[in-house]
This record gives sequence, structure tokens and C-alpha cells, in this order.
Amino acid sequence: MTTKPDQTGIKHECNRCGREEGLVSRYDIYLCRQCFREVARDMGAKKYS
Repeated sequence: MTTKPDQTGIKHECNRCGREEGLVSRYDIYLCRQCFREVARDMGAKKYS
């Protein structure tokens, strides 16, 4: 039986809490969506409807 080799490369996780799911990685932000909602306004992001 052959085994799958370990994944190589960069492991992406949230810069604030370490969560790996729900990452906002656009523009190299790397925040999970919950942390992004908390700090988005401080970062200058605007919500458009």
C-alpha cells in the first residue's frame, strides 16, 4: 500500500486567533471571517449594500 506524502508549503491560518477555516486571504490579510468582522472598520474597509 502506498501512503500519501505530507503536504508541503505554507500552512495558512488566522493571524489573530489561529483558526484555519473561513480565511479572508485576499490582499494577504489572512484573518478568519470572524476576526475580519471585528477589525475591518479599523483597517478602513467599508460595507456596501
